[in-house]
Amino acid sequence: MKLTTDCMSLKNLDQWVKEQENLVESFRKQGGYYEGHFPVVPNEQTNWIDEVRAIAETAALADLSHHMTSLRLTGPDVVRLLKRLCVNDFDNFEIGKAKQIVMCNHEGYHMGDGPLLRLGDEEFYAPGMHATKWIQYNIETGDYDVTAEIEPPTSLLPGDPEKHVLQLQGPNAYDILDELTDDDFRNIGFYRFEEIELAGYETIALGHGMSPEAGFEFIGSFENYDGLIEAIVEVGEDYGLKRLGSRTYVSNSVRVGWVPPHPRPVYDLDEMEGYRQWADGEKEEKYGKWGTSEEPLEATFSLEGSFESNDVRDYYLRSIELGYGKLVDLDHDFIGKAAIEAEIENPERELVSLIWDNEDVHRINNSLFGEGDNHKFMNNLPRIGWARQAYDEVLKDDESIGISHSRSFQWDIRQMTSLAVLDTEYTEPGTEVTVVWGEPGGESPNPTIEKHVQTDISATVQPPRYTGDKRGSN
Repeated sequence: MKLTTDCMSLKNLDQWVKEQENLVESFRKQGGYYEGHFPVVPNEQTNWIDEVRAIAETAALADLSHHMTSLRLTGPDVVRLLKRLCVNDFDNFEIGKAKQIVMCNHEGYHMGDGPLLRLGDEEFYAPGMHATKWIQYNIETGDYDVTAEIEPPTSLLPGDPEKHVLQLQGPNAYDILDELTDDDFRNIGFYRFEEIELAGYETIALGHGMSPEAGFEFIGSFENYDGLIEAIVEVGEDYGLKRLGSRTYVSNSVRVGWVPPHPRPVYDLDEMEGYRQWADGEKEEKYGKWGTSEEPLEATFSLEGSFESNDVRDYYLRSIELGYGKLVDLDHDFIGKAAIEAEIENPERELVSLIWDNEDVHRINNSLFGEGDNHKFMNNLPRIGWARQAYDEVLKDDESIGISHSRSFQWDIRQMTSLAVLDTEYTEPGTEVTVVWGEPGGESPNPTIEKHVQTDISATVQPPRYTGDKRGSN
């Protein structure tokens, strides 16, 4: 495990928070592109247009082996720990099944999530898990006989990771797999997994993926990484397969309806003071983050967009409004249960997709040419952004009704889309809304954002996965 030499002298998150005059302003200054947090995998394997077409039209191979933090939990108290931290039902969690576990804080704000595989009575494995530090903090400060093995991204390792994680998805994915294995992968359901032999290599096939297209996630020994990729690419050539660069891969989350990391609800709540004092650079190196900074991840978060507030709480998101209500089991006690139960009974906001008007998008980018005001240029397609997360205000009849988050161009509809949390009365598919485009006042402390004039984008509300979900289908 690679550790920085002076981690023990670094300030913890609580100290960092107290040093900030304005937390939101600090986040706006940070900047940085979303895909900049993806080590090893290049921005483009070929070119992003061919790659994003392959996701919807043929088949795509994504490499998740290097940017995620993996987690293995073992011990006699592991189920008790998970029940305490997660909204999910664990009484009906069978071996051979996976769940998208969801964790929130005491007020129901979202702490993190990720797929968790049950390997045995007292053993669970997550190929990529957000909030691993939150889990480790509760192990260390609670009365749990649990061992957590946490492997951070490749950028924080002295060598290769232990496991490869590859996603093969798309309309032609099953045709490719038919040539690579004789095992009956078609009967593996959504969030189910089995060990299969793929191109002669032992691997776990998980019915999961970051695109709504059919396919699987394959987890196995990193020793097989190069050979397995070569075999998939060779067979996939006849089926239009493209390998995805990080630039294209990050557009998948928008189409599948998953809102990536946002400011975690830890900066100002009294219940989180112990966590803030515990979280420092040493914990970051040991328990996982994206990037190589010696500061806690929560001190390096960045944001941009038209939504404006000086209260960091306005940037927290709730687990229910992110679409996780169907995963909640209220028959057990967990952190944040009272808040979650109240929101299920009376939800204020709901997750949707917004389909942006093409003419408005053209108008904005065309403003770069000729005379007149220029608007914030939509750079870095397909996933446009100047920070870890975007916060754009959404209006209806000039009234604020929510926030638009992750934005991305989608080839299947040849339009820009985003995910948004809107007041429930405006979430009916077909509802027309307005996205405010550009920074407050047309300027940002983030130097990568040019001076510009704010403008409006017309958008139409659709379900979070506007194409449906083919994952796990056969």
